[in-house]
Amino acid sequence: MDFELSLFFFQVLRIAVPYVLVSVGAVFSERGGVINLALEGLILAGAFGAVVGQHFSGTGSAAAGVLCGVLCGLVVTLLFAFITVTLKIDQIVTGIAINILVMGATRFGLSLLFGSSVNSERIDGFSSSSILVDPIFLFAVIAVPTAHYLLFRTPFGLRLRSAGENAEAVDAAGVKVSRMRYAGVLISGILAALGGVFLAFQQHSFTDNMSAGRGYIALAAMIIGKWTPLGAALAGVLFSWAESLEIWLQTGFIPSQLVQALPYVLTLLVLAGFVGRSKAPREVGVPYEK
Repeated sequence: MDFELSLFFFQVLRIAVPYVLVSVGAVFSERGGVINLALEGLILAGAFGAVVGQHFSGTGSAAAGVLCGVLCGLVVTLLFAFITVTLKIDQIVTGIAINILVMGATRFGLSLLFGSSVNSERIDGFSSSSILVDPIFLFAVIAVPTAHYLLFRTPFGLRLRSAGENAEAVDAAGVKVSRMRYAGVLISGILAALGGVFLAFQQHSFTDNMSAGRGYIALAAMIIGKWTPLGAALAGVLFSWAESLEIWLQTGFIPSQLVQALPYVLTLLVLAGFVGRSKAPREVGVPYEK
């Protein structure tokens, strides 16, 4: 029994890493005033870049996979930021379009590089003996308090939050609103891409649409966490617990369709209880016109 509980605990930690990284990143984007609905695509970009980077690095270096994954995520993030912040096009529509674009691009990349539209060649990822010593897991653990401190205890955090609450006042103070919003979106993109890198390394390959809705659940975690890194991370752990429970309940006694719906049902129930009590940044989703 103790062994099974231990396995369950480590499974929750492993599943939680993408949720934590992506939801904390979403806090920075939305605090700056940009709804980042492109998180699903950013996860896919990071995962695909990680597999390509490690597979074609020549040495099979996991570091090359991380670097390539983050760079792919940054390219997609810059595209999203340019369209939403510079061109001021609707953020929700842009986010959905980016997700569709990345899904198609990764599918094409699989066919082109690996001869399959379903999955890539196997990669090793990090050769960690336990999730507790995995570099990306350790980064996620450190990132949560660091992000909370950066957002609520530094001048940068104050300016970023102000850009999402009262952009006109930020502009009047001599701070460029577009620069702050770009910064928030870029931080969001880096963390989401790292979440994708972790997924690819844990599954040792890239599979078509492997993000499987994690970007949207991370957005829900951010809302439940009241747009704070610590709250978003705790909500992410809650959803990882639900996903782990779904896996463990697949015994045949409960219809598989009900079991598979568990994380999404939990998302709806928790959102119904929290969304009315959570207050979004006042100008999130509103393009700033000088």
